Amino acid sequence: MSKKRVGIIGAGPSGLAQLRAFEAAKKKGLDVPEVVCFEKQSNWGGMWNYSWRTGVGKYGEPIHGSMYKYLWSNGPKECLEFSDYSFDEHFKKPISSYPPRPVLFDYIQGRIKKNNVRDYIRFDTTVRWVNYDEDTQKFKIVLDNLKLDKTYTEEFDYLVVASGHFSTPNMPYFEGIDEFPGQVLHAHDFRGADPYKDQDLLIIGSSYSAEDIGVQCHKHGAKSVTLSYRSNPIGVNWPEGITEVPLLKYFEGDVAHFKDGTSKRFDAVVMCTGYQHKFPFLPDELRLKTKNNLYPDHLYKGIFFNDAPNLIYLGMQDQYYTFNMFDAQAWVSRDYIMGTYKIPAKAERRLDINKWLIQNEKLKTSFDHVDFQSDYIKDLLSLSDYPDFNVDKVAEMFKEWLKDKDENILTYRDKTFQSVVTGTMAEKHHTEWMDELDDSKERYLYAEDKEEVEEDAKLEKEPV
Repeated sequence: MSKKRVGIIGAGPSGLAQLRAFEAAKKKGLDVPEVVCFEKQSNWGGMWNYSWRTGVGKYGEPIHGSMYKYLWSNGPKECLEFSDYSFDEHFKKPISSYPPRPVLFDYIQGRIKKNNVRDYIRFDTTVRWVNYDEDTQKFKIVLDNLKLDKTYTEEFDYLVVASGHFSTPNMPYFEGIDEFPGQVLHAHDFRGADPYKDQDLLIIGSSYSAEDIGVQCHKHGAKSVTLSYRSNPIGVNWPEGITEVPLLKYFEGDVAHFKDGTSKRFDAVVMCTGYQHKFPFLPDELRLKTKNNLYPDHLYKGIFFNDAPNLIYLGMQDQYYTFNMFDAQAWVSRDYIMGTYKIPAKAERRLDINKWLIQNEKLKTSFDHVDFQSDYIKDLLSLSDYPDFNVDKVAEMFKEWLKDKDENILTYRDKTFQSVVTGTMAEKHHTEWMDELDDSKERYLYAEDKEEVEEDAKLEKEPV
C-alpha cells in the first residue's frame, strides 16, 4: 500500500510544529506518512518572518504577515519555550525574558534547522482551493507555484490548516474617515514607529496590538498617543503622553470626536481592530467560522474539525500560550494521523466540545483565561508523548506578567523569569527596554560583550 499523504498549509510556528512532530516520530524509528507543507512566502516563520512589504507581495498575493520593526516579545519567553529545545540549548547562554523579534525568529529557526524539515516545504506556493470527497475521504488541493506561475492539483488523506488567523484585517468604518487628510491604516500594515515621530497618533482598539503599537510609538518619539476603546479600556497606568478615551464617533477633517464629547486633532490613525478567521481556499462546509476566542466551536480538542476530523486546524485559538501550545496540538494531530491516538464518535466529540465551550463562557478575568488555557494544555499533554513541562508554573508566570503590566507598562519587559525547561534564571538585558532603540540580534546578544572588549582595549592603552 502507498503511504498516507499529509498536506500542511502554512510554515509558520504551527505548521513547523507539525513538521517537527513528524520528524520526532521518524527519529524514534517510526514509519511516518508522506508530508508536504505549502508556504506562500519565500521563507518559513509565518508572522515572525518580517517583510517591509504591505498590500501585495512579490507575486501579487496579499501580504500575509503583520510583523513590524521594533517588536519585542510582549510576554516572557519562558512561557513559550519549546520543551524539547530550550533557549539555553540554542543561545548557549542565559538571555533576558523579553527578546526582540529577530532573536525569537532565530530561536524558532534553530530547532527546525536541526532537522531536515525544509525539504518538506514548498515555498512560494499558495493553496487556491480544496475539494473533499466524502466517499474516499481524500482532499484534492489546487495549488499555484507563484514563482513558476504554474497551477496543479495534488491529493491528500489528511489536511492540516496552519495558516494562522492574524492576517485578514477587520477594518471598521467611521463617519468622516474617508475625508481624514492623514494616514489611515490597519495594524496589519503597520511596519514600525518611525513615521509617527513628533505626530499625534490615534489608535482605535484595546487589544494587545493597540497596547504594543501605542507604547512603541510613544517610545520612539510620537508627540502623543490616544487609544480609543469600544467597550472596556486597557486600563493600565499610562505614562504622560498616552491616554485612553471612549470609542471614536466621527471625524471632521483631521479632528476626531469621541463618545464622551471630547475631540482632538490627529496626524495619523492606526486601526488595531482585530482580525478575521478567513480560509478562502476551503468550501463552506469545511470552513472554520469563529471569532477570536480561547475555544473555537466545531473543533474537537481544539484541533479536529468535527464534521470531518481528517481536516485539522492548528493554532486557531486566542493565545496566551503560543509555541508550546502549537507543539502540543501538533503532537496529538500527528498521533491521530499515525493511528496511535483514537478519537471517539462524532456525538461524543460534540459533548466534549460543548464542555469546553460552557467553561469558556463562564470566564471573567484575565487570570480565568490563563487558567482555562492552562487546563487545555494539560489535556493535550495527557494525549501524546510531547515532552511534559510545568504548566502550573507557566500559568503563574503569565499572572505575574499581567500584574507587571498593570504596575508599569513601560518597564515590565525589564523583569526576568525562570525557565521551566532548564531551571535557568533569565539574565537582565544590558539596556533598559525604554532606552533600547535597536532591536537587532547583534545588539541584543553581543552589545555587552563588545562594550567589555572595547573597555579592556581602552584600559590596555592607558599608561600605568
